[in-house]
Amino acid sequence: MKKKVFIDGSAGTTGLRIAQRLANREDLELLTIPDDKRKDVTVKKQIINTADVVFLCLPDAVAVESVALVENPDTVVIDASTAHRTLPDWAYGFPQLGKKFADKLKTSKRIAVPGCHASGFIALVYPLIEAGILDKDALLTCHSLTGYSGGGKNMIAEYESEDRNALLNAPRQYALAQQHKHLKEMKAITGLENAPAFCPIVGDFYSGMLVTVPLFTKQIHGGIEDIKRVYAEKYQSETVRYQESADENGFLSALALSGKDCMRVTVSGNEERILLMAVYDNLGKGASGAAVECMNTVIGVNEKTGLEL
Repeated sequence: MKKKVFIDGSAGTTGLRIAQRLANREDLELLTIPDDKRKDVTVKKQIINTADVVFLCLPDAVAVESVALVENPDTVVIDASTAHRTLPDWAYGFPQLGKKFADKLKTSKRIAVPGCHASGFIALVYPLIEAGILDKDALLTCHSLTGYSGGGKNMIAEYESEDRNALLNAPRQYALAQQHKHLKEMKAITGLENAPAFCPIVGDFYSGMLVTVPLFTKQIHGGIEDIKRVYAEKYQSETVRYQESADENGFLSALALSGKDCMRVTVSGNEERILLMAVYDNLGKGASGAAVECMNTVIGVNEKTGLEL
């Protein structure tokens, strides 16, 4: 029997990408609301409680409202917003982090999709804390370069306008007040006592992401080879994999996995200074791809089904 799936917020960038990934799935039936009923809460509530799986691709406050409409105990909610990522009764949708994440995901009815910037930071930092290479009280810095699609419809329109501001031609750093909404998640999931100094940067390209966490070896217990060993042991799947040399002639592009739903983790540097790096697509493993992967896991099919890897 086909699983019934509803995408609440299907017109946004994340919702559209999810719909594309599910369009040709013969094991699913996509439920939709007629355009003239989109604002009708009664209709929305009925469809949500008819669905086996509901994706929420909405602003935080609206996502919370949609969750409140769920009365069917069998409906699985997969939320791509920030609203539920640090709540203990929600599964955090990054099974490659370890068995406890994977096991909780398989049985949960409430799943939070990791944030785009947070996905790379957590993939890099969590295993090192788990292995005792990095202390929980470490003071870290994180640089994250993203495509402009991460800013949603308004930013996409801004970058693709014919008469756009010339300042958009160069990368722009943002969240300068160090209050980015992903910081809470980055701290909570890794177990860090301090949020990192975070430098997100948006560039003049549609999608793609490169997250870098620089370290001095004096900050860690061990050396660069110990870090490589931890990543190589943990990340062996097609979805998230350690790659010994991910650069091309000394350059690593944030576009390297644009359009894909996978992540590559790599390490560069020397015995004094180390660069931990994760490259992926902000709309792929950073959003829609991760959401579809979570759905695949919870309905019991191969996690890679329908993904672009």
